[in-house]
Amino acid sequence: MARAATTTDAFTAVAEQRRREILEVLARGERSVGDLVVELHLAQPQVSKHLKVLHEVGLVAVREDGRRRLYRLEGRGLKPIHDWVAGFARHWEDRFGALDAVLEELTGERTDGNDHEG
Repeated sequence: MARAATTTDAFTAVAEQRRREILEVLARGERSVGDLVVELHLAQPQVSKHLKVLHEVGLVAVREDGRRRLYRLEGRGLKPIHDWVAGFARHWEDRFGALDAVLEELTGERTDGNDHEG
């Protein structure tokens, strides 16, 4: 009996470290499987397996170039992750703002970098 799919969305796909590494390389530009094998020092079957998962969940796109298949990052697939992380970014921006206020009070100086003397 075939094993049931365990990766059905972007969140579960990027939970795997090797897939995140592949995405980081693809963020720098389109690559073939062979390019990824060399850059990441992984076996070709591993890279192909991870690319299949990333493609199935919409994180990478693939195109044919002769006999090669070239993969690139698909930004739309990352949107759910971006949107989720953005909520935390707002939280941390608020926290850092509060920390800046405390530091300013303690040191009597501005901490936002806008207080330039020259």
